[in-house]
Amino acid sequence: MNTMTLWHISHWEFAALAAAALLVGFSKTAVSGANTVSLAIFAAVLPARESTGVLLPILIAGDVLAVLTYRRHAHWPTLWRLFPAVAVGVVVGTVFLVWAGDEAVRTSIGAILLLMAGVTVWRRRRAEAAEEDAPDAVSTPAGRFKARSYGVLGGFTTMVANAGGPVMSMYLLSAGFRKLGFLGTSAFFFLIVNVSKVPFSAGLGLIDGRSLLLDAALVVFVVPGAFLGKWAVNRINQRLFEQLVIAATVVGGAQLLLR
Repeated sequence: MNTMTLWHISHWEFAALAAAALLVGFSKTAVSGANTVSLAIFAAVLPARESTGVLLPILIAGDVLAVLTYRRHAHWPTLWRLFPAVAVGVVVGTVFLVWAGDEAVRTSIGAILLLMAGVTVWRRRRAEAAEEDAPDAVSTPAGRFKARSYGVLGGFTTMVANAGGPVMSMYLLSAGFRKLGFLGTSAFFFLIVNVSKVPFSAGLGLIDGRSLLLDAALVVFVVPGAFLGKWAVNRINQRLFEQLVIAATVVGGAQLLLR
């Protein structure tokens, strides 16, 4: 019995999943948050709950490629401030998954993403982003509060629907990160967070032998997506980069609310 028969998917549905995996690679090395489209494709082809378990190893593969590409640009003070709050969000998200249905999950996350996008656009119109590649705004009391708030939201959304990318994108943009600092910091952030989610997902029955078999067939498509993203990011200026990230967040939030 092959993977497609095991999951009862057609050749066209497998092609859609392969395209979504390629988009994961692209989003990890170019436009973070764009993989909300991948989330929607996986949830449309596979059962919504199980789709998060299949997508997680695909995301981890993309994270590894992103870390290898942008490891020199990570801003570790920001990461250390985020991780404790993210851990709280992951635990809350795990509890939420036990009790909430698919509709409640989608509605909650979609509303959060649209709110974060709106707040970020408003803030960036009031003040220019910092010019340095490694902002120090996280060292202020207001910066620490913002990091904790976004961290909890990011942990929650990444646990319940692998949708933490747009939340953290909004945080990094609002903190004034430039393009490479943004990509390097988010690469390490999501590699560490996504790996830490594996035991929780396995405990919920979202990752098993059947899901890993499908992952093995799809992960190869992440690599060309990552190379395409690396090629594209060198041709995108800072302003366009920020606009694409915000647009991807809005699209992701809207499709979660409307799906």
